[in-house]
Amino acid sequence: MAATFGRLETRLGHAWRDRDLLAQALTHRSHGARNNERLEFLGDGVLNCVIGLMLYRRFPTLPEGRLSRLRANLVNQDSLHEIALRLDLGSHLRLGEGELRSGGARRPSILADAFESLLGAALLDAGFDVAEAIIERQFAARVDAIDPNHQGKDAKTRLQEWLQPRRLGLPEYHLIDTAGQAHAQTFHVECRVVGMKLVTRGHGSSRKAAEQMAAEAALAALDDAAGDVDAR
Repeated sequence: MAATFGRLETRLGHAWRDRDLLAQALTHRSHGARNNERLEFLGDGVLNCVIGLMLYRRFPTLPEGRLSRLRANLVNQDSLHEIALRLDLGSHLRLGEGELRSGGARRPSILADAFESLLGAALLDAGFDVAEAIIERQFAARVDAIDPNHQGKDAKTRLQEWLQPRRLGLPEYHLIDTAGQAHAQTFHVECRVVGMKLVTRGHGSSRKAAEQMAAEAALAALDDAAGDVDAR
């Protein structure tokens, strides 16, 4: 278990002094009475606070309403689930037998809650600055990628607006795979931009979320291609 914790701690950038606290953060309520629900409560609070600080500093002229919407777009189950998958939290969770059999280690809500619980555990173990550093490492690229001029427009809309004036046709989205049981599925979607011979992929806890991720990947690829042309 210590070696397993070590790999997770390396990914998070913090070594817990209190390993029991870390174990509790990874324990679902189905496993026992000493679980991560109270830590999740703490983690949710520190996550919203730190994301608020990051946005406040990154966008000094945006009004409160737009900052709130940006934070809501960043701190949602889909984004927390994606971070949890990247951290491989599912392999570290302690679940009851029923949850194990039903695929709880892949369930987006359980993984998202576990990530918040880890933040709460980091706060108690080492203080606000450490929890803040973990959050900043996980969210820095997402915050940097925000374009306030497109705030309020989702990735699929922005991709369509990029393609239409260039007469490149509309993007096509295809469901290529669905994994997991009915209540804990992960959808894998392909986005095709035929006029550019571009294919990107996305995944998420819903088909809509997967399509948005694939559209974001397409936008990033198109921006890179445009940058290469400009550099010549």
